[in-house]
Amino acid sequence: MTPRLDQPIEVRRTLLPRPHYDPESFGQLSERIARFLGTARFLVYMTGFVVLWIGWNALAPASWRFDPYPFIFLTLMLSLQASYAAPLILLAQNRQDDRDRVQYEQDRARNERAMADTEYLTREIAGLRLAISEVATRDFLRSELQQVLKELDDKDRSPSLS
Repeated sequence: MTPRLDQPIEVRRTLLPRPHYDPESFGQLSERIARFLGTARFLVYMTGFVVLWIGWNALAPASWRFDPYPFIFLTLMLSLQASYAAPLILLAQNRQDDRDRVQYEQDRARNERAMADTEYLTREIAGLRLAISEVATRDFLRSELQQVLKELDDKDRSPSLS
C-alpha cells in the first residue's frame, strides 16, 4: 500500500525491527517456484522422493528407520510443502492477473488509436473522392477538346458570308 500524501506518517515503535523485503524480487521468486511446481519434472521428483522415503522407512533395518509407519514425518513434510506452495501459486497468479490487466488496457488503447486512425483515413478518402469528382479528368478534357475541334472544323467548312 502506498502512503497517502494528505496524511502524516504514523510512527510505530516496536521492540524488534520489522524485516524488509523487496516485493518485486519476492514476486519473481514466487513465479519461478510456481512455474516449477506446475511441471512434470516436479511431479517426478516428488514421486521419487516419496517412494524413496517410504521404501527406506519400510524396508531398511529398524535402526536406520527415522519415520516408521504411518510415516507421520512424511505427512508433516508434505503438508508443510503444500502450505507454502498454495500462497506462492496464488501470488504468482495475482501478478499474472496484474500483467494481463495492463496488457488488456494497452491493447484497448492501441485499438482505440487504430479505430481513430481508420476513421480519419476514411474521412480523408471521402474528401478526396469529392474533390476528384469536381476536377476535370483526362477523358473529360479530351472529349471537350474534340468537341471544340469539331466546332472549328465545322466553321472552316461552312461558307463565309462576307
